[in-house]
Amino acid sequence: MKTKNIIQSCGLLSLCAAASLLADEMQVGPSHLTNGPTISTGEAKVAETVEVGGAPMYPSKNIVENAVNSGEHETLVAAVTAADLVETLQSPGPFTVFAPIDPAFAALPEGTVESLLQPEAKETLQSVLTYHVIPGRMDSATIRAALEKNGGSMEVETVAGESLTVSMNGPSNIILEDASGNTARILTYDVMQSNGVIHVIDTVLLP
Repeated sequence: MKTKNIIQSCGLLSLCAAASLLADEMQVGPSHLTNGPTISTGEAKVAETVEVGGAPMYPSKNIVENAVNSGEHETLVAAVTAADLVETLQSPGPFTVFAPIDPAFAALPEGTVESLLQPEAKETLQSVLTYHVIPGRMDSATIRAALEKNGGSMEVETVAGESLTVSMNGPSNIILEDASGNTARILTYDVMQSNGVIHVIDTVLLP
């Protein structure tokens, strides 16, 4: 199941729709997304521009602006648009986002993405997407320090209200485990944003 076919099959959910929403200067999102424990709310560190999918991710831009330009997150942008989370992820935050690449969505059972993008599945889609978001700015150094204090494994509460298990896989690799036992590897760490940080992952996490 090709990602481009998924996007094309959802006309109103094209990247053009996401781009038009980016022009909206409103910075207010659903209030429930600001709740939950914040592990780190530190200021954005000075960072070099990282490339994701061959496109530069600028620390001066917000999460959605950078995701739209990424060559690996077309499906994620379409899903964020369908779930009405664009304004939230453009707000000051800060947020830590574990961002699945397009092949991660394509690896879901056939029809899953199309079903989630339907208007009647909006609440379910919001739950799935916010399960990839943690309040606060958690770069890899912050995560590793917390893991060291917790014996190499810990649970963190997402803005969806459910927990992810974070652990070390070897001396430096961080892995994530969802409620169903699925694991995701972080492919690109510390993609700094004006309102948080993105870690690119290879698997869609499901609450």
